[in-house]
Amino acid sequence: MRRKLSLLGLSLCLLLPGPALPALAQQTQTQQTTPQTPPASGGSTLLGPLPRIQLGENEDFALPLQLLLLLTILSLAPAIIILTTSFTRLVVIFSILRTALGLQQSPPTQVLIGLALFLTLFIMYPVFDQIHDEALRPYLDGEITQQVALERAAAPLRAFMLRQTREKDLMLFMDLANVEAFDRPEDVPFYILVPAFVISELRIAFQIGFMIFLPFLLVDLIVASVLMSMGMMMLPPVMISLPLKLLLFVLADGWYLVVESVVRGYLGG
Repeated sequence: MRRKLSLLGLSLCLLLPGPALPALAQQTQTQQTTPQTPPASGGSTLLGPLPRIQLGENEDFALPLQLLLLLTILSLAPAIIILTTSFTRLVVIFSILRTALGLQQSPPTQVLIGLALFLTLFIMYPVFDQIHDEALRPYLDGEITQQVALERAAAPLRAFMLRQTREKDLMLFMDLANVEAFDRPEDVPFYILVPAFVISELRIAFQIGFMIFLPFLLVDLIVASVLMSMGMMMLPPVMISLPLKLLLFVLADGWYLVVESVVRGYLGG
């Protein structure tokens, strides 16, 4: 009896979905044969077309391309700040100063970089202000095109770099690039001006660093000779010379003198 009931239940389970299967197949076939209505020309999708911004008279770039270019510029921003401003000279001088004092991690590297960055902003403020007044603000107001804004922004920065670049270094890269002398300073391209500017900055930074290093080196020599004459060979000279160098630097108001000399070298005072 149970076997018959089981067979009857199995038969009902197989027969009940039967009428629904042809209907499902017919519905699937209807969906496949139904033609897709093409969108009308000029219509928009759910999200609409990609926005496009016209940068110039005959230039038109999609927004994703503009975002890609912007991200590329932002990724190169640290290199631009380091190589086209006074940051290189400042950070090299501060590093040499810390080495001359015999301090390994004081002030920390983050502090030196932060100080060099804010001093760079202070030194470059006239240049940035001129770029804002002559290039950025007219461009945002729609008075000039992007090409004109870039040319106006490059002019103050090029003038600043040319003032700090030796003619010898500039001629070196012009000879390496097989480029003849330019009639006007504003004609010098940045691919020649930037490396010449960096070499000039490193040269000046090493000169200032030597002048800073010399008195502390004399303190080390005097302390080492005194300890040798007293027969105290087991005592490290650094333990005696380091406090003396710190005292000398503080009494001479070293930070004031270093920062003043570096900043006045840029401002021409």
